[in-house]
Amino acid sequence: MAAMDLLGRRWALRILWELRDGPLGARALRDRCDAMSSSVLYDRLRELTTAGLMAKDEHDAYALTALGQSLGTALAPLDRWAQTWSASLGDDDQAGTEAG
Repeated sequence: MAAMDLLGRRWALRILWELRDGPLGARALRDRCDAMSSSVLYDRLRELTTAGLMAKDEHDAYALTALGQSLGTALAPLDRWAQTWSASLGDDDQAGTEAG
């Protein structure tokens, strides 16, 4: 249940999603999640790092750990389902939802 509590927090999955293609600094993450406040961003970064899903790299950017990457693999079927669902509604952009 702890995993669901962590991943269910606002912006947590979005942050992990944005890191799927490689490391990003805090400013880049915030730019990609434009409605997120700095305080929430830093809270989530701390929580996700403490949980072992991401870590800072040598350039002070955040990157997924092996555990974080495995979570992405586990969530891939959900992403495919969401794309099918969105297409069935005739909307290629997260039909009826807000990011975060």
